[in-house]
Amino acid sequence: MGSLEKKDTIVPILIIGSLFFFFGFISWLNAILIPFFRIACELTNFESYLVTFAFYISYLVFSVPASYLLKRVGFRKGMMIGFWIMSVGAFIFIPAALTRTYLIFLFGLFSIGAGTALLQTAANPYITILGPKESAAQRISIMGIFNKAAGIISPLIFAAVVLKATDADLFKQIPLMDEVTRNAALDELIRRVIIPYACVGTVLIGLGLMVRYSSLPEIDTEHENEETALANSNKTVVFQFPQLVLGAIAIFLHIGTQIISIDTIISYANSMNMGLLEAKIFPGYTLSATIVGYLLGILLIPKYLSQVTVLKICTLLGITLTLFIVFSNMQVSFLGHEANISIWFVVLLGLANSLVWPGIWPLALDGLGKYTKIGASILIMGLIGNAIMPLVYGHFADLYGNRNAYWVLFPCYLYLAFYAFYGYRLRRWS
Repeated sequence: MGSLEKKDTIVPILIIGSLFFFFGFISWLNAILIPFFRIACELTNFESYLVTFAFYISYLVFSVPASYLLKRVGFRKGMMIGFWIMSVGAFIFIPAALTRTYLIFLFGLFSIGAGTALLQTAANPYITILGPKESAAQRISIMGIFNKAAGIISPLIFAAVVLKATDADLFKQIPLMDEVTRNAALDELIRRVIIPYACVGTVLIGLGLMVRYSSLPEIDTEHENEETALANSNKTVVFQFPQLVLGAIAIFLHIGTQIISIDTIISYANSMNMGLLEAKIFPGYTLSATIVGYLLGILLIPKYLSQVTVLKICTLLGITLTLFIVFSNMQVSFLGHEANISIWFVVLLGLANSLVWPGIWPLALDGLGKYTKIGASILIMGLIGNAIMPLVYGHFADLYGNRNAYWVLFPCYLYLAFYAFYGYRLRRWS
């Protein structure tokens, strides 16, 4: 079956949207796990960003195998398996917390990431080809709202369940404690994650069963129409599609800029002498800016602006905001926070990043035909930007400070602008 008529896509869009919400809920917890583990497991900036490395490096390992699994079992069964793999990772948090062993936590995060990689490999191409390609960015924007809404909620729920009002004083006292008292306090702190993650693991098992027996239609990507088959007649491997390969690099850099704007902002706020209990809201601000961008995309694409035009605007905005972050220097009071104005430019990166992912996917998958599933898996491999870019940021933050480390964003946005203005149009390497 090819893409569906608009009236037939409503229920599948809602079902896939709910999936984006649930795996987004798990993924965006990393924003608060980073500072939480840094305190509870006594880590450096670099070590704490191994949270995102462990989670997203699994995308590199599992994305291509995921495409072959989906080819064999179909979208619904593949998504069910993805949720079940995520549940295993959630349950691994229990022995990790009981022993306060950071390495076991990282293994649990790797397992959750592996399940998410399978879900992403299924859900993103599914929603891209579910309807007309001209409105693909619009449908992906709807998915983004589900995903980012979960990102706003999840750190707040985690903070409400795991953190206490008295923790601000506890965090100040920990460095002054003797070793025995400090270890006891840190053990009590880390074990607060056991019940929440046990509940998450149970819910994920149920979600897998729900998807397996849902009414989601299967979409056939294995048979090409005559025009696509003719255009691809001389193609024998997926790497012969420049728009895909360059798009995967763009995904890598875009996802890196996005995760940096969200997962580093609490630490950046901490560097301004803002406590964790106050700073925990800042990822939500960034994600709210992203949702504003998605809503604009739904309203404007394709009626008023094309997907490509919006992609160009977003990449240029990213370049501009990066310069504002590193060069602006003024204390402001906004939304009840006293902070340097540069942190609000980090928040606005959410707007710049919002329509880059929806813009890249349809351009990179355009004309792939029977190579769509494997092409999608290569794009998903680009999500290792989430694993690598925070480590790059963390390294420079340790050397030059949190603010100057945001320079790593600048070359990323330059490449994204190249793809938006030129790279996506390439159809052969020579």
